[in-house]
Amino acid sequence: MGKRIKKLKNVRLHREGTNTLIYAAAAFVAVGLLLWLLVPNEVVFYVYAAIAAVVYLIMVNFFRCPIRYFNGETDGIVVAPADGRIVVIEEVEEDKYFHDKRIMVSIFMSLFNVHANWFPVDGKVISVHHQNGNFHKAWLPKASEENEHADVLIETDNGEQILCRQVAGAVARRIVTYAKDGEDCYIDEHMGFIKFGSRVDVYLPLGTEVCVKMGQATTGDQTVIAKLK
Repeated sequence: MGKRIKKLKNVRLHREGTNTLIYAAAAFVAVGLLLWLLVPNEVVFYVYAAIAAVVYLIMVNFFRCPIRYFNGETDGIVVAPADGRIVVIEEVEEDKYFHDKRIMVSIFMSLFNVHANWFPVDGKVISVHHQNGNFHKAWLPKASEENEHADVLIETDNGEQILCRQVAGAVARRIVTYAKDGEDCYIDEHMGFIKFGSRVDVYLPLGTEVCVKMGQATTGDQTVIAKLK
């Protein structure tokens, strides 16, 4: 599908985290000042400062926005749409879009993972749909259907249709999807972002060669999770 234009950029913080990090820093500083002024025991302040620093660094890590490029040909390749760990590899009945059996590969993202999401394949976005729902723990099987989620349906140049589903978790309450109906999409491009613990499901045609195992760690836009038939 056309040559992808790549520009070298450094890792930066994701724009979705700007307000959160600013407000969190202000809150930590305000509480710290109150402790310093009102609590005579300095140990309390230093313990708070250490805990606040650790929590803030975890948040900064969470909102990192690494710019990655997949090395190699992308035809027929399905890359991990997220950093995390494989929690589901199974054949399921998909009744919403395909009305047939599909191979579902799910990646769970913990609080310590980068939460940017990438397009898993090169192709064209057929549809984008957001569905409100519950907030079960993201690794539970029912989370894929019952939790709030956003679906991105993609068709590759070879006519294969791939469904990528961003699923909210017990903590995650905001799914951001950048994909737009009718747009061309490419591996290396950000598809969206999910704030805090969550998962991403990829529905693949039967006959697809799955290249990952249960429990395997994945790196978004780098780990090949499958090869299309």
